[in-house]
Amino acid sequence: MGNSLHNFSDTLADAVETAAASIVRVEARRRMPATGIVWSQDGLILTAHHVVRRDDNIQIGFANGSSAQAQIVGRDPTTDLALLKADVHNCMPLQHVVENGIRVGHFVLALGRPGSTVQATSGIVSAYDKGWRTPFGGQIDQYLQTDVLMYPGFSGGALINASGQLLGLNSSALLPGTSTAVPITTLQRISQTLLAHGRMQRGYLGVSTQRVRLPKELSDSLNQKTGLLIVSTESGSPAEEGGLILGDTLIALGDNQIATHEDLLAALSGDQIGQKVPFNIIRGGEVRTVNVKIGERS
Repeated sequence: MGNSLHNFSDTLADAVETAAASIVRVEARRRMPATGIVWSQDGLILTAHHVVRRDDNIQIGFANGSSAQAQIVGRDPTTDLALLKADVHNCMPLQHVVENGIRVGHFVLALGRPGSTVQATSGIVSAYDKGWRTPFGGQIDQYLQTDVLMYPGFSGGALINASGQLLGLNSSALLPGTSTAVPITTLQRISQTLLAHGRMQRGYLGVSTQRVRLPKELSDSLNQKTGLLIVSTESGSPAEEGGLILGDTLIALGDNQIATHEDLLAALSGDQIGQKVPFNIIRGGEVRTVNVKIGERS
């Protein structure tokens, strides 16, 4: 038993040592610095949006004791992610998990560098489920919750497995009081968009809606209980130009069922911008299809 515990302890220490070179200090707010993750060799750093309180004079502290200035590439407040670019080269990005083998009960480590040295705390994956939408409207590809205790300055740091591989980015702002991590798939998707556009592109329709129950006959035939009643349309909006009117009830966008406002937000993804997409609506008690060219939310 003694040898087993000693070996397990060494395994965890090795994992921290492996990942530590890719964990950086982010000085972008008045109080305690936060943490970031080296994302690419050319100095891209991923961190939490809520810890980047200024747009300039951002300093990154590296594992070897050096520091460098960084600029903001882009932010996504809805998923609490910010992408920075440090004026350095030959950085060591943290190795990602190639295959998603996360299971509830897996042992994990959270790493932070709010000071000069790396810090670590441990726990298990307490919940792992399908994708979810944050209270700010962002789409997270998987729900990854741990029982890790998040110390001050750990936001923006790495959640790693026992091999030192990156599982996600820790955030204390998405669900206050709950230790959640933004998983690799979301980090990859958001970082690519921020690098290309400087912000997340989101579709724009230009309607105000109210959730309503569908008439029983339509509900049974559509296998859907609710839809979104259009209560107003903005002048000159894609909705108005596409022919949607007050009193229409949205029930689907293409193959995506629209039963809640969150469903509509999820369906209005960035890749829809500039495209004509079919909305299934109920008008005058009948199901119709209206094609609408999606705009971009500013």
